[in-house]
Amino acid sequence: MSPNAAHDQEALVTSHVALVGHIVRETMARVPAHVSRDDLTSAGLTALVQAAQGFEEDRGVPFTRYAARRIRGAILDELRSVDWASRSVRRRARDLDETRAQLAATLGRPARAEEVATEAGLSVAEVESNDDDIARAQVLSLHSTTGTALEDTLVSTAATPEELVEDREQLQYLVAAVAELPERQRVVVEGYFFAERPMAEIAAELGVSESRISQIRAEALVLLRDALHHALTPELVQPAARPGGCAARRRDSYVSAVMARHAASSGRPPAVLAV
Repeated sequence: MSPNAAHDQEALVTSHVALVGHIVRETMARVPAHVSRDDLTSAGLTALVQAAQGFEEDRGVPFTRYAARRIRGAILDELRSVDWASRSVRRRARDLDETRAQLAATLGRPARAEEVATEAGLSVAEVESNDDDIARAQVLSLHSTTGTALEDTLVSTAATPEELVEDREQLQYLVAAVAELPERQRVVVEGYFFAERPMAEIAAELGVSESRISQIRAEALVLLRDALHHALTPELVQPAARPGGCAARRRDSYVSAVMARHAASSGRPPAVLAV
């Protein structure tokens, strides 16, 4: 390897170390607390070095995209290496999670085990067995990777009754907020997030481009965020850029409709919209 090539590879690595940190943070938000951040970072940095060594600029793929794919793959391999559950157990768990999310969106409440089993075409015993396998895998991983007493760890990670109530209320508001979205935005949100349909498929159904679907999705997420902030965390509500303008009035109308729908479904009086 020429000195210039070695220098170029080193420059690629040093300028993209932050990318590893970003992907690790993104991953840590979705995995159990016992997963080691240091182990994921080590796997990601190794993949970054290998990506710099194997990068071929003339293929037309930006290094950031190429490296991100390699880093995510290495982190996934690292997670699999410490995962006590089989792939089939994890696959069924993902399918059941998707079923629960879809039922929650339809029912406006967390689905019962019997409802999940019926929708998934399984018996209640199979659903509960899969949940037990996943829980057992996490317990075994906790036992093998920490020096903390298992009982202490489990107590610290269990949801309290107050947290369960908060989660239920957030879900109810989210269901109401999705239902009150303008039709195209609702179709995109339900198709992309709940049904996990490809963006190209949704674009074809609505007769627009994929970039337009991406824009619609972004607009819908802004509305959903505003509705949830108004309902649950009013201190986070951002003031309208032009109070009294068309956009502000549309937002206020949407938020009021969400609160009214939630009140109707929960039997509570509608909340007052803060301005």
